[in-house]
Amino acid sequence: MFTGLIREVGEVEAIERSGAGARIRIAAGLAADLGLGDSVSVSGACLTVADRDQRSFAADVMNQTLSLTTLGALEAGSRVNLEPALRAGDPLGGHLVQGHVDGVGEVAAAEDDGFARRVRVSLPDGLRRYAIEHGSIALDGVSLTVAALTDDGVEVSLIPETLERTTLGAAGAGGSLNVEMDQMARYAERLMSSFNKENQ
Repeated sequence: MFTGLIREVGEVEAIERSGAGARIRIAAGLAADLGLGDSVSVSGACLTVADRDQRSFAADVMNQTLSLTTLGALEAGSRVNLEPALRAGDPLGGHLVQGHVDGVGEVAAAEDDGFARRVRVSLPDGLRRYAIEHGSIALDGVSLTVAALTDDGVEVSLIPETLERTTLGAAGAGGSLNVEMDQMARYAERLMSSFNKENQ
């Protein structure tokens, strides 16, 4: 479980690809705090630390994750948002994020709005129904508030802190972002579906 508050932006050092998947090595200061088997969010996807030293860590990524997230397009030099798993007693400053990517959204537009930046994201079919105005959404692992709903997705407003401390500062039209919808909406839909079936 994560909060969507990015600890650090890491840099992909190397990717070893094979038919079985890929091993990604990421240079990051937080590697020194990770242990083997720890969970870490890499641009919104929950991965498991398979190897580490004081300056980098490696994680194995299965083919399904490579095909359903932006991780399949990573290359050496790519920058990624990193967050270690939430520990008991840690403050919850964002919202509960599982690291289970629901789909990949496309940046439709990005425009300055005073000191902030408004980013419009088109969502994959079937995901928009889980978005509500002023509700929560995670984009590339970053906990954000939905500023507005659009015909095919959402619009978020990024404050200078987010622009500086995450990869979203470089998000531009045509770019791709991992999307995780607020799980509360999914649970509510499932419960209502069961309730409706029982009362038919």
